[in-house]
Amino acid sequence: MRLQSISENAIMMTLQYTPDSSAYLIAVKQQLENQSFIVEAVVGYRTLTVYFDPLRITHQEMKKVITAASEQKLTDKINGRLHHIPVCYDKTFGIDMAHVMKNKKLSWQKVVALHSTPTYNVSFLGFSPGFPFLTGMDQTLATPRKDKPRLEVPQGSVGIAGGQTGIYPSTSPGGWQIIGRTPVNLLPLADDRPTLLAPGDQIRFYPITKMEFEQLQNEERIINDH
Repeated sequence: MRLQSISENAIMMTLQYTPDSSAYLIAVKQQLENQSFIVEAVVGYRTLTVYFDPLRITHQEMKKVITAASEQKLTDKINGRLHHIPVCYDKTFGIDMAHVMKNKKLSWQKVVALHSTPTYNVSFLGFSPGFPFLTGMDQTLATPRKDKPRLEVPQGSVGIAGGQTGIYPSTSPGGWQIIGRTPVNLLPLADDRPTLLAPGDQIRFYPITKMEFEQLQNEERIINDH
């Protein structure tokens, strides 16, 4: 573990990456958030950046607090929610499904089964607000990003990039291989937090038909309009 001061009010904790790094860092983050002098703690794959109030605690004292938190047994203390997310893998939405099938020499049914079986961990939220980087994907599906990113990837698109999977919470540019789409809104305005998902949460995907997708999408619109 390495602690580095990166500004007058921030310290970055860096670990050597292992499959358990994110879960460990999330547990440390949750432990630190109980401290009143902590402004924010941001998790990455192998980093935790802690922002604090320098008027209330010094850098050296803050490093001691982080070290003490990291030395506790924390991996079994993660407070997260389990989400069941419907995904339509129909070719209408899975615009890169054919590429993944060809690249991995798998049938459509096999890709769907492999993708919807694991329980995924939300390691951190990424390049756009609410975008979850999910670990736990069957590595049989690991597929490189697109050589040329799309200018517009529809909201709810579910994609693969290397050995991870994720969901586009809003329409945006992107280079992930899109294999499906969910009607679930990841940025609910009426929830108790700004994004549906948070680091430490878990996800189970389940396949739905195109008709079910349209029905659920209509229900989401009704909820969001009220």
